[in-house]
Amino acid sequence: MRLFVLTCCLCVSYCCYSQPETVIVGTVLNERDVNPIVGVEVSVGTSQIFAITDEKGVFRIEKTGFGTHILNFIKRGFLTQQLQIKISDIGKIDIGQILLQPDIQTDQEENFISLSNADFAEDDILAQNTPSLLQATKDIFLRTAAFEFSSSFFRLRGLDASNNTILINGIKMNKFQTGRPQWSNWGGLNDATRNQEFVNGLGASNVDFGRALGSTNINMRASQMRKGTSISYAASNRSYRNRVMASYNSGESKSGWSYSLALSRRWAEQAYVQGSLYDANSVFIGVEKKLGDDHSFNITGIYTPNRRGRTSPVTQEIFDLKGNQYNEYWGFQDGEIRNSRERKVEEPIVMLNHFWNVSDKLNMNTNVAYQFGNSTSSRLDYRNANNPSATYYRKLPSYTLSRNPINFEEAFTNEQEFVANGQINWQSLYEQNLGDTSDYVLYDDRTEDKTIATNTIVNYRLTDKLALNAKAKYRQLNSANFAQLTDLLGGDDYINTSTFDNYQYDLLDPDRRIAEGDIFRYNYAINAQVTEGFVQLQGKSNMLDYFVAFSGATTTYIREGFFESEPYQGSSFGKGEQLNFVSYAGKAGATFKLSGRHLFQLNGMYEQRAPNIRNSYVNPRESHEIVANIPEEKLSSADASYIFRFPFLKGRLTGFYSQIDNANEVSFYFTDGIGGDAAAFVQEVIQGVGKTHFGGELGIESPITSTLKLKGVISFGQYTYSNNPNLILSSEDLENGFLDIGQTNLKDYKLANGPQRAYSVGFEYRDPEYWWFSPTVNFFSNAYVDVAPLPRSNNFFLDGDGLPLNNIDNDLARDLLKQEEFEPYMVVNAVGGKSWKVKDYYLGFFASINNILNETYKTGGFEQGRNSNYNQLKEDFERDRPVFGNKYWFGRGTNFFVGCYLRF
Repeated sequence: MRLFVLTCCLCVSYCCYSQPETVIVGTVLNERDVNPIVGVEVSVGTSQIFAITDEKGVFRIEKTGFGTHILNFIKRGFLTQQLQIKISDIGKIDIGQILLQPDIQTDQEENFISLSNADFAEDDILAQNTPSLLQATKDIFLRTAAFEFSSSFFRLRGLDASNNTILINGIKMNKFQTGRPQWSNWGGLNDATRNQEFVNGLGASNVDFGRALGSTNINMRASQMRKGTSISYAASNRSYRNRVMASYNSGESKSGWSYSLALSRRWAEQAYVQGSLYDANSVFIGVEKKLGDDHSFNITGIYTPNRRGRTSPVTQEIFDLKGNQYNEYWGFQDGEIRNSRERKVEEPIVMLNHFWNVSDKLNMNTNVAYQFGNSTSSRLDYRNANNPSATYYRKLPSYTLSRNPINFEEAFTNEQEFVANGQINWQSLYEQNLGDTSDYVLYDDRTEDKTIATNTIVNYRLTDKLALNAKAKYRQLNSANFAQLTDLLGGDDYINTSTFDNYQYDLLDPDRRIAEGDIFRYNYAINAQVTEGFVQLQGKSNMLDYFVAFSGATTTYIREGFFESEPYQGSSFGKGEQLNFVSYAGKAGATFKLSGRHLFQLNGMYEQRAPNIRNSYVNPRESHEIVANIPEEKLSSADASYIFRFPFLKGRLTGFYSQIDNANEVSFYFTDGIGGDAAAFVQEVIQGVGKTHFGGELGIESPITSTLKLKGVISFGQYTYSNNPNLILSSEDLENGFLDIGQTNLKDYKLANGPQRAYSVGFEYRDPEYWWFSPTVNFFSNAYVDVAPLPRSNNFFLDGDGLPLNNIDNDLARDLLKQEEFEPYMVVNAVGGKSWKVKDYYLGFFASINNILNETYKTGGFEQGRNSNYNQLKEDFERDRPVFGNKYWFGRGTNFFVGCYLRF
């Protein structure tokens, strides 16, 4: 609030002086083909005076004062160019034609590298980093985070992707369930998504309020796609083996029509990790019609069905036996790889956009979008049978030795069996099911979403130095969620009762026999609505740019159940209580331009926001039960930056701070030792979580010669729990269905959000003959395992009879509860490319090799919650091979990506 008041006072009190003014005009062309370049930003020095080139490459800058000025010509995909001009008289100055040189590095990175969560993350715990959005900026720190840090699950400022707003043509794409975008909804469409308007951190956006990590608006207007045809092929051993892409953009015809089409396919029977199939197709269609100079209508269609085999986390025991490419989720069936944990997403998007230039000062943009389809995650279910996983703890050597420490013969036999096989035996599952009610089946957790979104964006230039941005939007979700049996695996039917204690999933139809395609286990819908508005004032002067923005929203959730779950009778069927949240936020910022070489930025934000759906319900699959006294989450954030631009050195130094309060976290797991000796599959609710994020960012570039540039990046952060939140367990196996544990002592434990320290150093060489090469050395440290809250509560000190333990060794207890820190590691990468022009055709080649030294490192992990009290954890801790040790994800060894393209 103090920042906001200070900024407002500065804005009101600052006096701007006037000068004689003139007009600058010119035309910007592509150096290679001398065609006009649309959308080049032409700015005057470090001021906010700028213009954007039209379809003819022409720009016009008005109200420029006398004196010497530097004109900056900036366009993604081209090298930035500067031109010094001197103005000494009032009138019109025509600087003629300016030729921009294509940036081969940026162009090839956009064509070949499509970073996304689907490429890196294999579990929702890790699917929260935000690499894709960073391709839209030239900032050296952000680009390094995108291309060098993301494979280590690095998170900007320790925050997940829900803290960044992703928009397509001004329409928000973050999901209601998690607050995060579903990157695969537009994956593989590199050419169609290259035009991005990125706002870093707490800066001002013309199209949305944004969040703590900023916003990215992907501009898919057909008229603004680069004219021409592009065809490319890539091979890799990362997430997929092969990729083909093609695109065609017509450019704007004389009659005002523009067309765009993009297609791609990515596939692999298995990629770097065993059994991790990848099968993705992508289609984009865009059509735009301009009606005169004032109106334009754009229609966009996106369809990106994708399917991939998920990969499993592993304990240290499993890693030692099978390595970092092992995956427990698959096995051979009739000689073919079959993964039991397939993730499928098929959610088409259709949108209509209207752009209206009301006057020279006012423009409006109205958008409507409809997204529908489904996402599924498959898994094995079993009744009255053994766990089919090869990594089930009773099948491993550690369990054999836990029962008899000297039974080395049986432990060795189990070890050799796991090393030789260690996969799902599909044939044995079919044999056990054949001709009877199935003991094993395969089913999908299925979500069918229908989302409608509409908004109107207004940009009004009040004066030459003051602009108003406003937006009103509405989003509605209808989400059906259920389990669907997909394969009886040779059996005749299945019974709709729980796996372990045979309670009825649906009392309205007890002991129902289920066939393939039937819904079972759970069946419910979530309806959500959000109405939101934001307004922003932006001002500028010779030495100060500033903005002030406000946002407000109302959010409602309601659950409707279609099954009557036996443990939750009376609270599972029909409609539950409607959840209502009121959100508001404000932010302000200022840029002080001490000179063209020294800029200082200061931004601050306070936000009260609705929790997402996932963290609002305790167990939505079976109950209406909501998190008790659920509040809105609160976030306070600020950053300060120093931007320097010397001839020999340029970069940015930023300090940041964020505080999150009143957050909720909901998770599911099986645990022993509740209240002494109870065992149950529980829903764990941590309520009122506080988190503190602070640190610094430094990115520098130093041109040694016209072709050689050194670069360095440092990210230094500390991200911790800031309080001891309340812990509640919910389970049908607990008395009264829940247990209020009380406080869990999480304060000062580190957040498991990737490395909190990251460093990079390297150089770029760009040859005048259109080839380039860039190696980097990256170092990571201060990454931690995700701690289990239950052992850090009073439950940890209870004996089997439920009474407090009296034989605790306090030093040992501290060791048992000490958070594991991963070993620091270094990763060496190299990337480069070459481009040729043959008549009117452009050929390009791109290659990257990551982890050249084949470093083995952990990218993330979590404590298993199985051992929840002192005696259990102590017993497991003292074994050479813990039965329920921490589970990890490991980074890839040496891996590559190569590609080539043809453009005409």
